[in-house]
Amino acid sequence: MKPFALVHPTSVDEAVTQLPAEHDELGMPKTKVLAGGQDLVTELKEHLVEADTIVDLKRIPGLDKIERTADGGLTIGALVTLTELEEALAGDGPFAVLREAAGSIASPQIRSQGTVGGNLCQRPRCWYYRLEDAKCLKKGGDECFSYGGMNKFNAILGGGPSYIVHPSDLAPALVALGATIRLASPRGERALPLGEFFTLPSEADVLRENVLEADEIVVGLDVPAPAAGTRSTYLKFRERGSYDFALSSAALCVTLSGNTIDSARLVLGGVAPIPWRCTSTEELVAGKPMDQATWKAAAEDALSDADPLEQNEFKVPLTQGVIRRAFESLTEA
Repeated sequence: MKPFALVHPTSVDEAVTQLPAEHDELGMPKTKVLAGGQDLVTELKEHLVEADTIVDLKRIPGLDKIERTADGGLTIGALVTLTELEEALAGDGPFAVLREAAGSIASPQIRSQGTVGGNLCQRPRCWYYRLEDAKCLKKGGDECFSYGGMNKFNAILGGGPSYIVHPSDLAPALVALGATIRLASPRGERALPLGEFFTLPSEADVLRENVLEADEIVVGLDVPAPAAGTRSTYLKFRERGSYDFALSSAALCVTLSGNTIDSARLVLGGVAPIPWRCTSTEELVAGKPMDQATWKAAAEDALSDADPLEQNEFKVPLTQGVIRRAFESLTEA
């Protein structure tokens, strides 16, 4: 690990002044932000990133708070830990999708340290990216090695020129809930729908996974209250029964009138470089009965544009099964 300066700001305004808009030769920020550190410290140890300065956010008051709004929504600070998030939502039906997503992440030890902001901003888990000596496309190289190499865990939707999958479990759940993310910089604070925070490799700088600028930090999220009659769930399939990243996951929110689907939001994880929202599927199921035929049609539609690589075609039927099971589980809620 390269030596670096560690600073401890005590306010958001002080923190953002420590984040100069400077980049290294690859166009990546030279100053890094530390929240829980579960991802950043690993990257530093393996020389996947280098930092001149690290800005530790943990002494900033208020960023570790989760609160209910007057209308039944949530305000979640970026430094809320995954354990705190899960416990705060215990027994909360409308936000079940977020509680279940938080509880599915890694191990209890990691959840006690990992933060909401860090989970949304974590870097890819593709083993070529994580291999220090492999200069892949995500590290300034000329090739995505997974395209013709070992790609069992890589993207089947939205891939190219990089075929990473976004590793966050919270992201699909929060996008399904219609969350807004708040970002702070020396220019002030801006907010945007969380779905617009993430970027496809084909649509933006391939080295990045989101729109966060070098002098910005994530300060929190606002989650609106789910509509009356909403049920939700997060279903995750992983290769190992213990802590692991998703091979495929589905965050599903459904608003019902009796047995009829008024509206739905379906966001997939583990299959694309961003949380993959299935808008055409949402339109397809609206007004349909909550039954097996609808779930089957939804699963087929959600994967209709899948373009698997040589070793991950199994993700298509796997994800279809995850979607059907997610719908089915909400009939039992």
